[in-house]
Amino acid sequence: MSASEEKAAGKEEKPAGKEEGKAAGNVFSAVLYVTAAVLLVLLDQYTKHLAALHLKNQSDIRIIPDVLHLTYLYPENRGIAFGLMQGGTAVFAVLSLILMAVILYVLFRIPGTSRYVPMKIICILLLSGAAGNLIDRVFRGYVIDFIYFCLIDFPVFNLADVFVVSGGALLIITGIFVYKEDSDYAFIFGKR
Repeated sequence: MSASEEKAAGKEEKPAGKEEGKAAGNVFSAVLYVTAAVLLVLLDQYTKHLAALHLKNQSDIRIIPDVLHLTYLYPENRGIAFGLMQGGTAVFAVLSLILMAVILYVLFRIPGTSRYVPMKIICILLLSGAAGNLIDRVFRGYVIDFIYFCLIDFPVFNLADVFVVSGGALLIITGIFVYKEDSDYAFIFGKR
């Protein structure tokens, strides 16, 4: 069949360059964001390992005296963020898995334009924080907390908590100032 016959039959070959480039860019972006999330989880787990190794049953390390200390929280956190709702480790693990699934769904539906880079970063922060504390709940039965902002007697926390709170704060800020229209979220429900 000649090219003109294929065109007439609706079997015209489409130029591959632009579509292949877009697909390669999407794969690269996905790899980049997943790598960032994995690195943040590894950082969280490494700092928790160091806390358990060097802070448990030891005196506080005063980074800034009377402002910021590193201290091992004992008894360990068997609740949610900042030690709230103690004793629900299994429930929080299941809720974390559901939250992570929702975040991944949203992350991979976000358009690949520069306008949505902040939203992808927010998803990575939320995903990393949820994953970091989920790992603790599943493998330890509790979450290691060790950062104490004593200036205001703030509850002891960890890097995963920092990721979740930062992601949540950025989500609110961008929801107010950047992604203000309902159409900014249409990609979630299949409209791109």
